[in-house]
Amino acid sequence: MEKIKILVVDDEERMQKLLKDFLKMKDYEVLLAGNGEEAIDLFFKEKSIALIILDVMMPKMDGWTTLKTIREHSKVPVIMLTARSEENDELKGFDYGADEYISKPFSPKILVARVEALLRRSGVQKEELLEVGGIVIDEAAHSVTVNGKPIELSFKEYELLQYFVENKGIALSREKILNNVWNYDYFGDARTIDTHVKKLRAKLMDKGEYIKTVWGMGYKFEVE
Repeated sequence: MEKIKILVVDDEERMQKLLKDFLKMKDYEVLLAGNGEEAIDLFFKEKSIALIILDVMMPKMDGWTTLKTIREHSKVPVIMLTARSEENDELKGFDYGADEYISKPFSPKILVARVEALLRRSGVQKEELLEVGGIVIDEAAHSVTVNGKPIELSFKEYELLQYFVENKGIALSREKILNNVWNYDYFGDARTIDTHVKKLRAKLMDKGEYIKTVWGMGYKFEVE
């Protein structure tokens, strides 16, 4: 299945990397541009870009001009990103055709949530079911069933199971699991994963055996 492409346009490399890392965690393909001119070139070169995150203050061509140019040819969803927070700027953004307007500083997780919501509204991102070995994950409802029976999972148990299923058959180190499930906001002991895996295995009942321990490394989700 082809990944959804998102174009991030910002002249700060640090901001580019931050957004790219968080979007890649959600399995999006991320394209980067450092100014409006690069963004326009990329947009017309890559015909399948599903959404644009666009900074306002940039060299060569600012966000407003970039947005106006894109809107002459496309209705692709655009999230404006700027350090300014004045009401007039927001109104200007919507007047030019922006779909969302987020002021810096912001939470990357909130931005990703806005991206997902905007893609759903535009019909690009469909609500999906993940099914494997009698386990069904309803991503829209944030629920899980085992052999048709609903099970109660904590938020992190749900995310951990989702990550395992999406990477079935792949040996995952504890460090990689931490980076992808706990993201950048966790600085504790990696052994917390072992505790969550133990609880998750118990809740999955006989399906808990799908989560294999890879000694000295981490875990692997494998359906025999």
